[in-house]
Amino acid sequence: MEGTAPTHTCEERALHDQFDVTLEDSDLLGEVELTTNLIIAATESDQPLSTAEIDRILGLAPGLEN
Repeated sequence: MEGTAPTHTCEERALHDQFDVTLEDSDLLGEVELTTNLIIAATESDQPLSTAEIDRILGLAPGLEN
């Protein structure tokens, strides 16, 4: 049967759908943003980031930089 779309049982579609996950989790997106900010800051720095700098980047200290 050339040219016909394969048919899938309901069980096959359900199994496939559970792995078809989009990035819609706001907490996860926030964590990705914070991690990205740390990576960028570390890349731009000539030396390791201090604890105070990390806290500032994460928004845990005055002089917030998110």
